[in-house]
Amino acid sequence: MEFSRRTFLKISGATTAGAILGSLGFNLLKPKAAYAQPLKIKYAKETTTICPYCAVGCGQIVSVKDGKVINVEGDPDHPINQGSLCSKGSALYQIANNDRRLSKVQYRAAYATEWKEVSWDWALSKIAEKIKTTRDKNWVTKDKNGNVVNRTEAIATFGGAALDNEECYLYSKMARALGLVYIEHCARI
Repeated sequence: MEFSRRTFLKISGATTAGAILGSLGFNLLKPKAAYAQPLKIKYAKETTTICPYCAVGCGQIVSVKDGKVINVEGDPDHPINQGSLCSKGSALYQIANNDRRLSKVQYRAAYATEWKEVSWDWALSKIAEKIKTTRDKNWVTKDKNGNVVNRTEAIATFGGAALDNEECYLYSKMARALGLVYIEHCARI
């Protein structure tokens, strides 16, 4: 029987491939059983949200089990990212599950060196009080030409990428109702 060089290379290549597959545990005569691992998101509640990092507004699916975030992935139904996430969006899981994350409201009084823990009710009341005081102190009824303007230039607002269109609309309406002039959003910058 005569072998051509081409036939020799075919047989030796197939033999080498078979030897490599056999050494890796592949056995075509008696295949091993494969078992799927249980999904870590089994029985978890899924909620859609928007990534808080940049102004792109990628959609995410957050899986929560027993009150703890267990998985974050891109939302394939979202029109912006269609399921893909950047490295920061993929690492969002680490924000929710971080020992160094503050879980209580902290307040540092003017000229103080230490932070103290306060309640949400106290903090929200303090914020409202500061806004009202600053607004009243710096209220402008008429400009230098005598035109009625009813505004304050002492407070500015900066919206975040985690807000959706409806939230941005309500936020800007609230800011305009307070008389703010400097209203900005990170998507514009």
